[in-house]
Amino acid sequence: MSRVGCLCALMVVLAAPALARDQIRVVGSSTVFPFVAEAAEHFGEKTRFRTPIVEENGTGGGIALFCSGLAPDVPADMANASRAMKESERAFCAENGVTDILEIPLGYDGIVVANTKQMPVVSFTLHQLFLALAHEVPQGGGLVPNPYRRWSEIDPSLPEREIEVYGPPPSSGTRDSLVEILGSVGCKLPEYIAAYPDEAERKDACHALREDGRFIEGREDDNIIVMKLGANPDAFGIFGFSYLDQNADRVQGNPVDGVLPTYEHISAGGYPLARVLYVYVKKQAIEHIPGLKEFSQELTSEDAVGEEGYLTLKGLITLSIDQ
Repeated sequence: MSRVGCLCALMVVLAAPALARDQIRVVGSSTVFPFVAEAAEHFGEKTRFRTPIVEENGTGGGIALFCSGLAPDVPADMANASRAMKESERAFCAENGVTDILEIPLGYDGIVVANTKQMPVVSFTLHQLFLALAHEVPQGGGLVPNPYRRWSEIDPSLPEREIEVYGPPPSSGTRDSLVEILGSVGCKLPEYIAAYPDEAERKDACHALREDGRFIEGREDDNIIVMKLGANPDAFGIFGFSYLDQNADRVQGNPVDGVLPTYEHISAGGYPLARVLYVYVKKQAIEHIPGLKEFSQELTSEDAVGEEGYLTLKGLITLSIDQ
């Protein structure tokens, strides 16, 4: 080819638009991960589209990547979340041009306080869990750094054992939901109201978890917490209901405010540590990513979340028909 021909070919290549990705990319919550990964496998098997790539990097990390720009440049077309997207995250999305977002409530989940089946079941209240995990607790008419070392120091009805709780890292939506629920208990205490008259400061304070080693942060993999409970029978672990359901031969859920974390109690709204799981879809990516619209529909199909759906059978606590 002549030099002129080479130059013309190069100009054609440079002028061509960037090709869209041909594979959906999903990021986010480790709690939602097993459900969306299962749906991705079914979707890849029964449609002409490639199987979506699903990664778990936490609700916060996933949403941050999702909001960082538009497809096809940003490898995040969907974000799994074990809590609702925050207003600050929506603002970050908007700053980067992500302005058309579809929110799919996938189903319910319960945050479980579990331990190994080698040990007795322990009944907790939300107030007791707050006192065990909070950074500051009421004492002597004021607030002090959490002094509790043993469960029985909080209440004589609780075990005479060291407080050791394995839980999710700061990037986790499970952790966000946990501190939101427990914090709603702490923020109503008169000692917090007196110490933090400003509501925003009070919320930050009563949502802070202790950092003295009694609450042990894990990684974005709840299976690791399940394994740790087997190795440390005195400890408790905090994770989503589906991991309890999948490991029912090894770990057990403990009642909170007198209610056991069961499918029926969570779906009926009676379990106090229940929350909704979400999938967020970047609608502006539909024209660039083949199959994105169809995969979004798959997640809410009868095959997936119906009474005998494959996600229902995997442990997802599905929404009502009306929802």
